Amino acid sequence: MPYSSVLKPGLFKGKTMLVTGAGSGFGRCIAHELAALGANVLMMGRTEEKLATVKAEIEQDNPGATCDYGCADIRDAEAVEPVVKRFLADHGTIHGLVNNAGGQFPADLENITPNGFLAVVRTNLLGGFIVAKSVFLNCMKEHGGSIINITADNFGGMPRMAHSGAARAGMENLTQTMAVEWAYAGVRVNAVAPGYLASSGLDTYEDPEMLECIPRFPESVPLNRVGTESEVSSVVCFLLSEGASYINGATLRVDGGSSLCLSSPLGRKIKRAQRNNEAYNGFHRATFPKILQQQPK
Repeated sequence: MPYSSVLKPGLFKGKTMLVTGAGSGFGRCIAHELAALGANVLMMGRTEEKLATVKAEIEQDNPGATCDYGCADIRDAEAVEPVVKRFLADHGTIHGLVNNAGGQFPADLENITPNGFLAVVRTNLLGGFIVAKSVFLNCMKEHGGSIINITADNFGGMPRMAHSGAARAGMENLTQTMAVEWAYAGVRVNAVAPGYLASSGLDTYEDPEMLECIPRFPESVPLNRVGTESEVSSVVCFLLSEGASYINGATLRVDGGSSLCLSSPLGRKIKRAQRNNEAYNGFHRATFPKILQQQPK
């Protein structure tokens, strides 16, 4: 059973797309949808085993698909540069970049060390800049292209994730600057900000407060549910497509309206959808996080 995309078959035939952090979560889903739409998929991440697994999945699901990967820590420009150059030598022009790799850990601001804060900023902001700059200078400056930066629902602050919120807000602003400075070269740059999603990463949290909070996510969403990885991927693929050719410097929120309720005096007492709120899940290999199968306490 292949990926069931809402976009037209063959949309990215002949196009080469690079996805960072493609070994799991959003990145894995995005890589699968791009391949299903005909793209040549390149993946970058730190763990070869994960990337090799996704490569095997894509090739099994899409006979004849071109899929390749390179291992690099996106925070290290000297590691990223040779991977990008090898991709270009082996596969030609990179038409699209999805800056998806990221990570954080839950902690109250007063307990985050300077090194811990910097580590998350380097992953969620500096790394995206390093990869985008490398792809731009080595390819897109001459050939044009599209860049999508994955941020997060940092609007109104991110309690217990201050380091990530600061970095993601920085990435949104960096997206806007890239969109202006690189437009002359035919490069569009946009961002996608996921809200509460049923992604595999939720099962990696061990913090007791997070474990209690995660099952209650739908209570803060007007659509009364969490989103799917596919609902993020479909937006990313649209922004990479020619249909989004006049969208530049935008941040699209994929959050069911949760970011609109941050200042609501009713808090969690918002009226939540009772109909027309079915989830779209085109990713045939997606698994629902175990933590979200628990009843809220």
